[in-house]
Amino acid sequence: MYLKNIHLYAFRNYREQWVEFSTKKTILLGNNAQGKSNLLEAIELLATLKSHRTNRDHDLILEGSTTGQIIATIERTYGKSDLGITLRSPGRRSLMLNHENLRRHLDFLGHLNAVEFSCLDLDLVRGSPDIRRNWLDTLLVQLEPVYAHILHEYYQVLRQRNALLKAMGKNNHVPEKTPNLSPEISQLKLWDKQLAETGSRVIRRRNRVIERLTPLAQNWHTNISGGTEIIEINYLPNVIVNSDEIIEVQQAFLEKIEQRRIVEQQLGTTVVGPHRDDVEFNINKTPAKSYGSQGQQRTLVLALKLAELQLIEDVIGEPPLLLLDDVLAELDPNRQNQLLEVIKGRFQTLITTTYLHSFDSQWLDAAQIMKVENGKIYSF
Repeated sequence: MYLKNIHLYAFRNYREQWVEFSTKKTILLGNNAQGKSNLLEAIELLATLKSHRTNRDHDLILEGSTTGQIIATIERTYGKSDLGITLRSPGRRSLMLNHENLRRHLDFLGHLNAVEFSCLDLDLVRGSPDIRRNWLDTLLVQLEPVYAHILHEYYQVLRQRNALLKAMGKNNHVPEKTPNLSPEISQLKLWDKQLAETGSRVIRRRNRVIERLTPLAQNWHTNISGGTEIIEINYLPNVIVNSDEIIEVQQAFLEKIEQRRIVEQQLGTTVVGPHRDDVEFNINKTPAKSYGSQGQQRTLVLALKLAELQLIEDVIGEPPLLLLDDVLAELDPNRQNQLLEVIKGRFQTLITTTYLHSFDSQWLDAAQIMKVENGKIYSF
């Protein structure tokens, strides 16, 4: 998999920028706030249709413009693809594949795969559960693009169910006195069934990907730490099940909804489902979030990212792109060497940095070095 070129139009601080990638290693050199991370963000959008920095397309468009665009050419073993995203404010984004408009996001996903590693990824360990859920979902979308549709269906049902619970609260329903066959309760039970059906599909896929990722991450972590530490990765589903059978997962889901029904009606929101899942990281049986040092947390995240690269390559049959956003400065020399050694010529890699001293002469000789300054990219 190789990103040949990318064209940015009114994206972030780029008015118009064309970049041709001539080697598998690209170093983006520049001071902070010049646009290095913005270029990686554009590639992330092509891979996942999501940005880890914002949920609003308005934020992605150059100030003063109403439309922004990302266009790229990808080469894979099965041939070449031209990808395009048009962002609008106001309005909905549109997607193109080989110059044809697409109606479904599902048809766009999977043509480019990328793993991004930034200094913000330390929040995977020490941040809130929603950060870990987003990380897990982003990985799943790349492994199985249909998961984006599954997740979208679940959150649609969740929003509808929450709206009904909120309306029931405004109507002063007293759960204990509400007849079981009231129209509101009957409608809620229909949403219960849909929530269990869509939520079970999310739970099963999250559980499976953690099972596949964990041994890979453990192996990388052992190599980086010299075997002095053992990590554990535990999926903590809100609905706990002891089976991967879809019927049994749905049944456990419905039973927990029934147990929490009064609480949900009192709060006016859904408290059961994968929107409340978490992932737990332990180092030597100790929670990494609470007790891990910064060095231990960095090693853990580095092992996770290397495991992501390996898993995507195993599943899709081609190495994904690796996007490193100002992380070398965060890693000590040993971890830097581990990371750069893994990359070699295996992955097309884009690295942002403010200095070149982290790279040895072999790396610099093999890399395409570009200077990024005030929304402009130049050959260095």
